[in-house]
Amino acid sequence: MRLNELTGINDLNSADQLSRELPAGVVLFKHSTRCFISRSAWQRFSDEWSLDNNTPVYYLDLLQHRDISAEIAQRYGVQHQSPQVLLIRNSECVYHASHENIHAADVIKLTTS
Repeated sequence: MRLNELTGINDLNSADQLSRELPAGVVLFKHSTRCFISRSAWQRFSDEWSLDNNTPVYYLDLLQHRDISAEIAQRYGVQHQSPQVLLIRNSECVYHASHENIHAADVIKLTTS
């Protein structure tokens, strides 16, 4: 997994730019480090993620970077959830899921088709 941490708006802008360059897009994973459900969803997602999938995954620690989370919600028109996974392609959210609906297999299908 190509894991990148979102720590500033410039990181989000870079991910957004990359979403226009890569046919598969980029994955954003929003995660609360204090929440058991979020921790479980992240663990399940990272365990299921295919090692040969080169789609970049951007990880956001919501507790440290609420401003980035707010920008993601506004920019992509998706209501904030935690945990939440988004697939961004051509600067648009083409898929999102939250909580127990987060499954890497669903995202993998969209990034390899």
